[in-house]
Amino acid sequence: MTQLDPILMEVFKNGFEAIADEMALILMRTAHSPIVRDAMDFSTALCDPSGQTLAQGLTTPMHLGSFYDAMRHLIAQYDGDIAPGDLFIGNDPYLASGQHLPDVYVIKPIFAADRLAGWAATIAHHVDVGGLVPGSNSIGATEIHQEGLRLPFMKLEEKGVRNRTLMTVIAANVRVPDQVLGDIQGQIAATRAGEIGLDALVRRYGADTVAAYGEALQDYSERLARAAIREIPDGVYRFTDHIDGLGESPEPIRFEVALTVSGDEVVADWTGTSPQVKGGINAPLSFCKSNVYAALRSVMSADVPNCHGYTRPITVIAPEGSLVNAVYPAPCGARGITGYRIVDCVFGALAEAVPDKVAADGAGGSTLPSFGGRVDGETFVFSECIMGTWGATSTHDGQDGVPHMASNQANVPVEMIEADYPIRIERYGFVTDSGGAGEHRGGLGLARDYRLLADDVYFGVRSDKADHPPHGLFGGRPGAPAVNRIASAGGERRVPTLPTEPITLGRGDVFRHVMAGGGGYGDPLDRPAERVLDDILDDRVSIEQAHEAYGVVLTAGLSIDHTATIARRAALRGAS
Repeated sequence: MTQLDPILMEVFKNGFEAIADEMALILMRTAHSPIVRDAMDFSTALCDPSGQTLAQGLTTPMHLGSFYDAMRHLIAQYDGDIAPGDLFIGNDPYLASGQHLPDVYVIKPIFAADRLAGWAATIAHHVDVGGLVPGSNSIGATEIHQEGLRLPFMKLEEKGVRNRTLMTVIAANVRVPDQVLGDIQGQIAATRAGEIGLDALVRRYGADTVAAYGEALQDYSERLARAAIREIPDGVYRFTDHIDGLGESPEPIRFEVALTVSGDEVVADWTGTSPQVKGGINAPLSFCKSNVYAALRSVMSADVPNCHGYTRPITVIAPEGSLVNAVYPAPCGARGITGYRIVDCVFGALAEAVPDKVAADGAGGSTLPSFGGRVDGETFVFSECIMGTWGATSTHDGQDGVPHMASNQANVPVEMIEADYPIRIERYGFVTDSGGAGEHRGGLGLARDYRLLADDVYFGVRSDKADHPPHGLFGGRPGAPAVNRIASAGGERRVPTLPTEPITLGRGDVFRHVMAGGGGYGDPLDRPAERVLDDILDDRVSIEQAHEAYGVVLTAGLSIDHTATIARRAALRGAS
């Protein structure tokens, strides 16, 4: 085929994307656990025979760039031993190029006659894979062997025959086998949908045509990505950020990136980032790369196809043994927080280069509380990813009640939690004054209170941004810091952002979490007073913050005193 039809190219692009999205919908609708079914902590992809991603389902961006490394690992491991009817499963960061043990890959090769035509790939965050604590997100783990069941890539099905021994081993090693095996079945259903979809394209157009347009799509995506990178001024852009640290006496964990833009290529160099730690927040290299790709993709045009090609102009340098390129046996169970910070650092660096394309810092990603115990002789495990808020941009206030751009997930509905678990949600809403002041105000943080209705319940949480609240940009103020507290009969106590010791809760105890608010953008004194008044009336900003941060003076009837406001703002500018 010497010349490709641009109209047919668009047909294939949309066809590949429709297959990946159908896989995502089927997985969501057939999953058993709330973290997959309701929080949507999963991803799907359609890959070409070499493992390059052709299309990504509209799910979790921080997963998606990792598919290529996992696929290359699987293909190399099973070279010469891949047949129709095979189905693969794996999760281990070191044995399967995975991300962390709860994220389980289920991947199916797709054949046209006897020829490998592509792969249907899924990854889902399972509610439990064993290990030290319910939910398998042990921040206190010191090595991966403590985190749960480790799976190199293995055949879950061989030529259509299910490996029942493997399924029995998985069931025996997790706390809630019905949910885990149910989610695996959902992943299997999604891969079969991918197989059916790609087979339909091959039957209609032929395997050679599908392969040719798949490779052309990769090249097209690369060209568009390079054009987008050329619009970023050449230079070296640096940024430093921190995770608060581990346990009761946290020491800040440093992230340092140097983003070098040269023509149509970008290099993200993480030299200077803290070494890997004896705690479950280390990230494998594939996960680091995936988050860099997600951040840079977000400043490109929506027209760039979400396939492997757009990553080709991007190089990631991460020192081996660092937090962003962990080596065995570093634990990785709570590595999600590191992924969020990778994205935030890239945005911080890009703010200097393309200030109109990035937001001020947001809540720092999802908070992940986990609860586990036994009620009426049955084991339960509940985890969710609480979202979230964004920082402000050059054109609008930060968005409230939205996920971090790297996650694209959702909060589990209150009714679903209360129907299935011994938990009552007693507060869920936005927090006044939590958004960083600015010409454009940061988004508000969320508050969520969980009351336990059972005794002897394990509790753990992965959160951040208490000691290093979200930064503002160009004069915008930081968002309010995160807060974790437990209220019991003996009073209230603070909980670390990343506790390394298990916590036991009893009936009536309440875990109270307030997410950080988004950072502001621009000088707060440049915000129109009328918009500040709107925020007061909407309970987003208090009268006190309007006066102190924005210099807005109100009358007793809640109207703007324009003369006093002009004087107040002049005084604040003079004081600064």
